[in-house]
Amino acid sequence: MKLVVIAGTPGSGKTSVLMHAAKSLQREGLRPAVVKIDCLWTEDDQRFQRLNVPVAVGLAKDMCPDHYSIYNVDEMLEWARKEEAEILLNETAGLCLRCAPYPDSCLAVCVIDVTTGPNAPLKVGPLLTTADVAVVTKGDMVSQAEREVFRERILEANPNCRIVEANGLSGKGAAELAELIRNGPEVGDEMLLRHNPPLAICTLCTGELRVSKEHHRGVLRHLDGFMEYSGE
Repeated sequence: MKLVVIAGTPGSGKTSVLMHAAKSLQREGLRPAVVKIDCLWTEDDQRFQRLNVPVAVGLAKDMCPDHYSIYNVDEMLEWARKEEAEILLNETAGLCLRCAPYPDSCLAVCVIDVTTGPNAPLKVGPLLTTADVAVVTKGDMVSQAEREVFRERILEANPNCRIVEANGLSGKGAAELAELIRNGPEVGDEMLLRHNPPLAICTLCTGELRVSKEHHRGVLRHLDGFMEYSGE
């Protein structure tokens, strides 16, 4: 079994790119399965069903979608094996830009939208810096010079990643991504995260509604960058 984790910012075109890659894998005689992780709602599973690809949906709801994906890796792999799939494509929402949902024995793919501006790759954090592949979308909407600047910014953030220029409408780049997936690593017996999760769960995460700092505990970072631990 191969595991591919596809993450990226909302609206970057993850699902469209993944659908074209799944078609390419099918044409090569491979059997992919898809687990779509989202926050509150999705109908993307219906789009994958039109490809006759086994698809499951997980809604993280009040949990970080990246954390939700990580907690459920074993269950997702078990489901994919029952579906007799050879490749599990896990698309996760990837919202806070602080987490990286990539285990060490997967192909880590970050989808990033070039229209978000030339500095976007420097703001994405471990979602991009720990990825094996950076898929750049919507390049047809900007100039060649802007694409080149964006590419250099990606390499500045992650010098070792493979950059694939893709188009979710035409399918450009799908065959190249499918080849990388086909040659990706096998799932290991025991997987480790590539990047440490955030420092702690704060009291806002656990439901505290009061705004004043006096009501909050845990690892807290102040506006001037000073960090302290408050609590027992």
